[in-house]
Amino acid sequence: MTGTLEGASLEVLRDRATRARRLVVDMAAQPTGCHLGGSLSVLDILVAAFDRADADDGTEVVLSKGHAAAALYAALYVSGRLAENPAPLYGLAGHHYTGHPSPAVPGVRFPTGSLGHGVPYAAGWAMAQRLSGGSGLGIAVTGDGELQEGLVWEACQVAAARRLGNLVVVVDRNGGQNDGLVADISPLPDLDARFAAFGFEVSEVDGHDLGALRSALGGAVGDRPRAVIAHTVKGKGVPPVEGKPGAHYVTIDATRAAKWKRMIR
Repeated sequence: MTGTLEGASLEVLRDRATRARRLVVDMAAQPTGCHLGGSLSVLDILVAAFDRADADDGTEVVLSKGHAAAALYAALYVSGRLAENPAPLYGLAGHHYTGHPSPAVPGVRFPTGSLGHGVPYAAGWAMAQRLSGGSGLGIAVTGDGELQEGLVWEACQVAAARRLGNLVVVVDRNGGQNDGLVADISPLPDLDARFAAFGFEVSEVDGHDLGALRSALGGAVGDRPRAVIAHTVKGKGVPPVEGKPGAHYVTIDATRAAKWKRMIR
């Protein structure tokens, strides 16, 4: 795909996000279910990130919180990177649309199973771009619970030392993780100051504002890596599950899926 840094219109991006959310609900209605809450919270980030990658300058998007694979597949499809609708095939034997993404899926370069690996993947990509004379970004999309992994901060330290200004770490800060609320398990106070202490330029945005996300992912590349703290709502777009820890992993029937999809605007 080719394009410019201006990307698609906000109207187009919002339509993609709406369609992608409905696909994620369809995946939750498959026999295996899916990580619904975190997939819905991260969708706008992924839509904006793939729009940035449409510039075709070598930018790579890495979903580090790989358990939100349903969101990744949906975003790839609505962005034109997948030819087939992944929802009917999600979780089925013989198909690649599994609960964590693998490079067998078109548009996925790095596998992300255990949490924490996506940030070093993206940092390595950013370094490779610089060494080869490319101008692309390495964009790592993480969760806030994932920041409890030490590997994330080791990669951040290397990125700052190497002055990887083309690395962007976007945090899907929905406040939840597998066992409950991040604040109750291993809190992350002063997250902006933590990234700044590692040498990052830091910004905070509404993680469901596609215009703000696009602005945060654009702009000139400096000599410091960037962290974008995107404040999101777990289960965003489906009122019955918004903000509820119980939405972390969900299996629903077709009737409920149809009802929830009608709620998504």
